[in-house]
Amino acid sequence: MKTAISIPDEIFQAADKLANDLGTTRSGLYAQAVAEYVAKHQQADLTAQLNKVYAKVPSKLPADIRHSQTRILASSDW
Repeated sequence: MKTAISIPDEIFQAADKLANDLGTTRSGLYAQAVAEYVAKHQQADLTAQLNKVYAKVPSKLPADIRHSQTRILASSDW
């Protein structure tokens, strides 16, 4: 499908250079970038939905272990 978009000149030029450096077309670069962006946001939506579900389920873990998990997960890079 063809589409027309407007982007700032600096982004266009940087994207053009990147496409050339990667040996791909401008269209290929934009398609890949949009696909990755969409996937990222779909994953965020899924995570938010799972968080809502699990927030309603009480944990059977002792409080000290839950707090340790929270601390460890907060300091970890996912």
